[in-house]
Amino acid sequence: MLRIAIQKSGRLFEDSIALLRDAGIAFGNSPNRLRSQASNFPLEIIYLRDDDIPEYVEGGVVDAGIVGENVVLEKRKTVRVVDRLGFGKCRLSIALSKGTPYRSVQDLNRLRIATTYRHVLADFLAANGIQADVHEVSGAVELAPSLGLADAIFDIVGTGSTLLANGLYEVETVLHSEALLVADPALTREKQEVLDRLLFRIQANRNAKNHRYILLNAPNEKLSEIARLLPGMKSPTVLPLATEGWSSLHSVVQEDVFWEVLEQLKAAGAQGILVAPIERMIL
Repeated sequence: MLRIAIQKSGRLFEDSIALLRDAGIAFGNSPNRLRSQASNFPLEIIYLRDDDIPEYVEGGVVDAGIVGENVVLEKRKTVRVVDRLGFGKCRLSIALSKGTPYRSVQDLNRLRIATTYRHVLADFLAANGIQADVHEVSGAVELAPSLGLADAIFDIVGTGSTLLANGLYEVETVLHSEALLVADPALTREKQEVLDRLLFRIQANRNAKNHRYILLNAPNEKLSEIARLLPGMKSPTVLPLATEGWSSLHSVVQEDVFWEVLEQLKAAGAQGILVAPIERMIL
């Protein structure tokens, strides 16, 4: 049985639940429970505060966890990064009050900076040779300048609307963060095998979401040109049609070049192009 910790509430909770369910894991997630056991996979889910997850993983209380990269770096616990999950993206940035001039990182010298991420901030300041007075606060960091507690803040930025509402503007992005799957570096062989099985399912889902399945018809004299546009995982599948001189091509295209490829296929003479989502994709 593998124990995995996820946030019991907060911005990563829903995506973490969806990640496990998309991997075919069946479990209940009542908000009044601290743990759930999967009914079809050797997995127990433990609901924790995000700040506690790295410590619980390091201490072997849980075997793995889904947690923000920002929390992992701030807590400085010994955990192994297994996978970058691609959701929960945000940035940690320094912001100043509107009207405060800013030209370069050197303008941070001798400022008072409020944050809940003092270790991440300290590393950034040290790397840039900045001497600043770091004030560690908990919650409502963006209020510190208006209350006279600090000259600047260092905090999570999503859309930037909270900064704007508090009369602040972003001047330095220190870290781009996303959700990570982390694990105890000293897992037993049996638990590592379960983790590998879970990772296999997660990656199969991710591959599917990042690709599209394409079917099209093409005249045989255009097959070579169109096939070059559809490399697929190895090469397109080509099947003869009942209509003489025509074939059907099947392939997979990456999401980030999907529309560009469609335009090129149409220009090359492809007809009857069908596009379908992929449920799972094993590379």
